Amino acid sequence: MSKEICIFGAGSIGCYVGGRLLAAGGSVSFIGRERLGRELQEHGLHLTDYLGADLRVPAAGVRFATDVSRPLQADLVLVTVKSSGTEEAARVLDAALEKPTVIVSFQNGVGNADVLRRHLPSHTVLAGMVLFNTVNSGKGHFHQGSQGSLDVEKHAALEPFVGLFERAGLPLHQQAAMRSVQWAKLLLNLNNAINALSDLPLKEQLSQRAYRRCAALAQLEGLRILRAAGIRPAQVTSLPPHWIPRLLGTPDWLFRRLAHKMIAIDPHARSSMWEDLNRGRPTEVDWINGELVRLASSVGQRAPVNERLTELVHEAEKGNRSPWSGEYLLAELAPRHVAS
Repeated sequence: MSKEICIFGAGSIGCYVGGRLLAAGGSVSFIGRERLGRELQEHGLHLTDYLGADLRVPAAGVRFATDVSRPLQADLVLVTVKSSGTEEAARVLDAALEKPTVIVSFQNGVGNADVLRRHLPSHTVLAGMVLFNTVNSGKGHFHQGSQGSLDVEKHAALEPFVGLFERAGLPLHQQAAMRSVQWAKLLLNLNNAINALSDLPLKEQLSQRAYRRCAALAQLEGLRILRAAGIRPAQVTSLPPHWIPRLLGTPDWLFRRLAHKMIAIDPHARSSMWEDLNRGRPTEVDWINGELVRLASSVGQRAPVNERLTELVHEAEKGNRSPWSGEYLLAELAPRHVAS
């Protein structure tokens, strides 16, 4: 008998991962917003990636609900809600789940699994990270625009699901030190705010040195704060974390030569933060750049570059949005940088 998988908070990541599992023969249900539910009821799921994968699941094969109106019979729940919705997701799952369940937090930030554990002590809650970019292109089409993996906290309870993820082309990379992986991904995600403010596709933004220097300033500040907190980020790319800011600061011609894997990104890919601003939704900046600001405060320091990026994104959320050029954004951030 196949294991039942529930995607709780089906947005871009949830629909893409859940859709790939469904296309591979998994038994998958989705819980998400009414707007997206109507879209999938009309168009089904269309799943593509930057390597050329092209999969479809007809509308009749997609089980989608907008709430949990009856007990949830799931063996595995993938939580993909925005970080601001984690507390509410935990309360709903606590009331709906009838048996001990494996729950994986595939969310941005570093503390969501801890929130879920507090509310769901009788379940196996694991931290996870999605190390690739996914874009909602509309009409049920979700596209993986960059390379990357699904990383998850190592646990024996995952064993019944490993084969399905393999068949889906999304193998689970089980990590013994997941918190280090989360902080490493957060360092990379500091660029999400810069991408959102630029209003450019990721590849185009990363192809311009001024924007890359902004990202380098945010990452250098992050590395300084992590050292002060005694946290060592994992290596999740081909380069160690402390080398990446140096690479980002190189001239464009040299960056293109050295970082061809880093910019192995679909030309249309954008950050989830850009997508949120574009759709008029609150972003997760408080759980990415803001997470670093809070860590800095906890060790008696400040993170002024990431403070300012957080402020600028919040201003954009209020409708005060016009694209920042790389040069103007760099001029805004550079005076705030504190050398290590």
